[in-house]
Amino acid sequence: MSYLVLARKSRPQTFDEVIGQKPVVKTLRNSLSRNRVAHAILFSGVRGVGKTTLARIMAKAINCASTDDNVPCNKCTSCVEITSGSALDLYEIDGASNRGIQEIRELKEKIRFLPTSSKYKIIIIDEVHMLTTEAFNALLKTLEEPPEHVYFIFATTELHKIPITILSRCQQYELKRIEAEELSTHFGRLIEAEGRTIESQALSLIVREAAGSVRDGLSLLDQALSFSDECITTADVVEVLGLIDRDILMDLTQALLTGDRSTAFMSLDQIFKFGMDIKRFCTDLIGQFRTLLLCKIPDCKPLVDLPEDEYQTFLELASQHPTEALHLRMNMLIDMVEGIGRSSQPRLILETTFLKIAEVGNVVPVTSILEKFEQFLEKGEITEAQAIAPTAQDQPQTNEPKKKQLKREPVATERSKEPKTAVETPPIKPDQPTTVPNPPQQIEEHQRPTPPIPRQPKPTPPEPEAAETKKNAQARNIDEDWDSFLTYLHDKATWMEQSLGHVKRRTVEGRTLSLHYDDLINCELLRRKEFTTELEQFLLDFFGKALKVHFILPAAQMDEGNTSSETIQIARNKLQNHPLIIAATEVFRGDVSDVRVNIKK
Repeated sequence: MSYLVLARKSRPQTFDEVIGQKPVVKTLRNSLSRNRVAHAILFSGVRGVGKTTLARIMAKAINCASTDDNVPCNKCTSCVEITSGSALDLYEIDGASNRGIQEIRELKEKIRFLPTSSKYKIIIIDEVHMLTTEAFNALLKTLEEPPEHVYFIFATTELHKIPITILSRCQQYELKRIEAEELSTHFGRLIEAEGRTIESQALSLIVREAAGSVRDGLSLLDQALSFSDECITTADVVEVLGLIDRDILMDLTQALLTGDRSTAFMSLDQIFKFGMDIKRFCTDLIGQFRTLLLCKIPDCKPLVDLPEDEYQTFLELASQHPTEALHLRMNMLIDMVEGIGRSSQPRLILETTFLKIAEVGNVVPVTSILEKFEQFLEKGEITEAQAIAPTAQDQPQTNEPKKKQLKREPVATERSKEPKTAVETPPIKPDQPTTVPNPPQQIEEHQRPTPPIPRQPKPTPPEPEAAETKKNAQARNIDEDWDSFLTYLHDKATWMEQSLGHVKRRTVEGRTLSLHYDDLINCELLRRKEFTTELEQFLLDFFGKALKVHFILPAAQMDEGNTSSETIQIARNKLQNHPLIIAATEVFRGDVSDVRVNIKK
């Protein structure tokens, strides 16, 4: 074979040539110089980070004949034989193809004899996690007390699959992924050694695709070298590796953020015509939004593996959109990926999700809305009642009875005929009741807003109007104005209005209001102490009387545990007419489709 790929040609032969594993290399060197080499060493890590390479370098260093501390020398007979692969005392076994107990027995027979030409016999087992349980058990005793002339070196990508009994007998070294900067420098030296050049953005793409693996990056670099001419361009790397053009991906990201549907759909069409894998495309698109979010977080630049010019582009784009908007869109993309995995039409899922993302407006933080609201209140430009009350345009057109709809009819009074004069009034605050020019008795009772809880003492309304309001409240009668009271409760406690609607009879004796019910379920919630107290307060505000509410029920229902005689149909009716259920259906505008009852006997 006349040509060696870069992954084999550039394989490190000494500790100095290993990149990105300085802590491990320093520990191994110190163990060699101080004669503290463990009889069993285990290298673990992801693919292509140097596990097998370090195992071979360590094998050469252990058998190196040089007296210098800087071993291996790569000049003595042992180093040359191991480098060329002809060493008799080095056994390199693939754990995936030699995983049974029989292979381990043969290995144990071989290590019984002394080395032939070197000082020690070295056993290297790659992908050791592939061995069977029986093979591991056969290796236990030998691994714990090996002969003095034997060293074991293991390598694995899945450390969790190795039995703890094996791990406890080995000295473990965890190899990390190589940093992007170190990979970029290493690949640049190799390209220069090959007499070629490469664009910085093209090199950045190869480093990103390598994902911290030297061997993966070298394989991609070999492809680019074979495809391109003297200079490896970004377009060459995108085409030969089947990547998405960064400009198309950035245009799509900007379109989703600005709501440009046409650009988003045209970019998606270009990606599909290119033949890009859907899962890979989704990963890259989510990565775009992850980068934007990291740009919004201080001191997170090291987490973004991008060239400086591309990082500045992301930084500028991220500054134009709030963090909440970016996070919302990224969550929608993550949900989209789950839907694509279950769909037979992934493009349709992509297009509908892009429409949803494009139609989502920028999310304004709740804190900023509250701050602006507080500023308006402090300036006196609006009141809380005005801010909360819906406008006439927002009111839905319903066919409800007229007594539940707000109506303002012009009232001809002597005061309205007088010429209007500008009167300077203090700013209206939330704790001050709003006064109107017309007499209070001309406004329907359900239009009267409940005075909010005062925050600070403010000027009180004019005495004549306050006295007149109190007089109107005291003039109301419970029997005659009960319907008006229910209308008054409609906007304050809808569920309470529903519960009081089931009252069969009302009696007033002194300061006690007795409410007669036929069914306990209709007043079960209202009978609670906190809600009864609230109802008494509403009665005081509307009728001007301090009344104590008393509930009267049939004697058979006073015992809350007496459910043995209830039938299924009665229980269903009780549940369906429960105030909480009625309130929930009104709030969510839904209907009860089914009621299931489980009566314990």
